[in-house]
Amino acid sequence: MMLIDGKEISKKILEEISNDLHQISKNLGRSPALSIILIGNNPASESYIKAKLKACSKVGIKGELIRFESDIDKNILKDEINNLNNNDDIDGILLQLPIPKNLNEREIIEFIDPTKDVDGLTSENIGFLNSGNPRFIPATPFGIMEIFRRAGINLPSKKVVIIGRSNIVGRPLFALMSGRGKNSNSTVTLCHSKTKNLSEFTLKADIVIAATGSINILNGSMIKNGAIVIDVGINRVEDESRKSGYKLVGDVDFESTKDKASLITPVPGGVGPMTIAMLMKNVCNAARKV
Repeated sequence: MMLIDGKEISKKILEEISNDLHQISKNLGRSPALSIILIGNNPASESYIKAKLKACSKVGIKGELIRFESDIDKNILKDEINNLNNNDDIDGILLQLPIPKNLNEREIIEFIDPTKDVDGLTSENIGFLNSGNPRFIPATPFGIMEIFRRAGINLPSKKVVIIGRSNIVGRPLFALMSGRGKNSNSTVTLCHSKTKNLSEFTLKADIVIAATGSINILNGSMIKNGAIVIDVGINRVEDESRKSGYKLVGDVDFESTKDKASLITPVPGGVGPMTIAMLMKNVCNAARKV
């Protein structure tokens, strides 16, 4: 078993982005800018935003956090997002998910100008992705594809199982891996938490990607020897021995899986850092008006 060190790969990507940003900033006459919208109070979201803003600062992107109360009226929120849409000094807009239940997530996402939707979640950008001509690739699938590229993992003809069908990870990753790209053309099966006899699918797979947010949805008995395992899950479990009171674990039972897998991503330090790095890449592309 070999660990895929997403933290180390992401460092290299951030260095590359930082170098690119010098020319982009020169062309713009300013630093590229990202506005992150947070609605309500969510400790996990606060943690993710902190990491994103730290990465912005590191590479030279002007990152700002805009907070709204959980009971904000959707029309007021729409007006605020439109202000960002119409601000030529803002290149990227990101709605931190999840949002409070009193708001319609899809409706709020659609308020964002697709040319500034650096999460790639508006219907227009989903359509571009599914047609094989993405404007912005959602950051987590983008990060996973970059892991494959930099680790020299050839995807054509590989049998792949993706566990999870979200618009953020599972569905876009399915489109990317089964598409006609240079390092795509995999045979992909999309499973989820309601799939019966999940191991019937995973045991045949060369690559298994777990992305449901369910602890231990995949274990060592469910993969074949030499399979590549990508763990997208980030779950908090109580741990009184830690100062924070919790530890992070993935969707994969790491201990039972590590000795059967040829390659595996750890949690933390695997897909998470790659997600942030590729978000920065999307902001760069938005600033280039790609």
